[in-house]
Amino acid sequence: MRHVDVVIIGAGISGSILALSFPKTFSVLVLDKKQRQDPQSGFKKPCGGLLAPDAQKTLSALGLSIPNHVLASPQMFSVKTVDFVSKKTRHYQRHYVNVDRHRLDLWLMSQVPQHINLEEGCLVTLIEETKENVHITYLKDEQEETVSCAWCIGADGASSMVRKLCDAPKIRQYLAIQEKYSLNDMKPFLGCFFNQNLTDSYAWINIKDDTLEFGAALPLQDSLKRYEAFKKHIKNISIDLSHPLSKEACLVNSPKRLSEIYLGKGRLLLVGEAAGWISPSSLEGMSYAMDSALNLSEAFKSDNPLRSYYLLSRPLKFKIFLKQLKSIVLFTPWIRRLVMMSGMEAVKMKD
Repeated sequence: MRHVDVVIIGAGISGSILALSFPKTFSVLVLDKKQRQDPQSGFKKPCGGLLAPDAQKTLSALGLSIPNHVLASPQMFSVKTVDFVSKKTRHYQRHYVNVDRHRLDLWLMSQVPQHINLEEGCLVTLIEETKENVHITYLKDEQEETVSCAWCIGADGASSMVRKLCDAPKIRQYLAIQEKYSLNDMKPFLGCFFNQNLTDSYAWINIKDDTLEFGAALPLQDSLKRYEAFKKHIKNISIDLSHPLSKEACLVNSPKRLSEIYLGKGRLLLVGEAAGWISPSSLEGMSYAMDSALNLSEAFKSDNPLRSYYLLSRPLKFKIFLKQLKSIVLFTPWIRRLVMMSGMEAVKMKD
C-alpha cells in the first residue's frame, strides 16, 4: 500500500490553496473528482461567484493574479436588495469581482506546484482511521486504489465524508438551488432577495457573461416548492424564469453557533466549508476557504498541527462571530425593514 504524509480530499478553493502553500517537507496527495482536461466533469458548486475583498486580499498576499478567462462579465458595483414581504427595495454598494466559480476552481488546481501529487477524476469511497494511520480508498478510471497517510484533511465541502467520520457537531444546513437562463435583453444587475415566509436565508441573481443565474438558499424541508414560490416573486418584478438552461443543487453549511465550527480530531482535520468556515450572513465562503487553508498550512510547521490550527483560527472564528451578529440584522424581518426604511448606506439611484 502506498503511504504519504498527508492526503487532502478535495481540490476546490480550500484544498488547492492548502496544497500550494503546504510545507515542502511533507509528501502530499490531493484527490479530486474534477478533471482539467474535461472542464465539464466533476461537481459544479451552485455559487454566486463573487470574490469578496478579503478573498482578493488573500490572493494578493499569495502573489496570484486571476487570468481573464476566470473573470465573468460584467463587473457590477451595487446589489439591488428586495424584501418581498415588506415591499422595500434598496441598492447597496459592493466591491466584488465577478468570476466563474467552476473556472476559478480549475485555475486554482492548475496553481498546485509540481512537487504535490494531484490526482484528478477520483471518487473517495471509504476512509478508515487506524491507531497509526488513515486508510483512504478511492476509484480512479474504474479501478479501486488505497493509500495510507499520517494526516487526512477534509476539504470536501458541506457533505464532507471526513467531517462525518469525526462525529463532528451538527451544523445548520440549507439546500442551495440555482438555475441558469439566457440573459436576452435584460439590464445586468446583482440581486439579493428576502422572504421570511420561504427562507430565513436569501435568494440571489447574478449575471455571468450571456447567462442569468437565479439561486436560493432554502430550508431542507420542501426546498423545491419554496424555490418555485420564490421564482413567482421574481416574475412579479418582470424577470422571466420560465425556461432554465440548467439546474444545480448542493448542501450549504451556515454555522448558527461558533461550536458548529469544527477543525478536526486525531489524524483527521477539516478546512473550508467542511469545517464550517463560511459566513452565516452572506454564505460567502471563498475568503474563509482561503484563509483557513493558510492557517492549516502554517499549523503544519509546528509539532502539534491540530492545536496550532485551533490557535491560528481564533481571529477567523471572531470574524464568523461578527457575521453571526450581522445575520441577526439581515434575517430578523423587523430589523431588516427598519434598516431598509432608514436608507442607511444605500445608494441613491439616479433616474
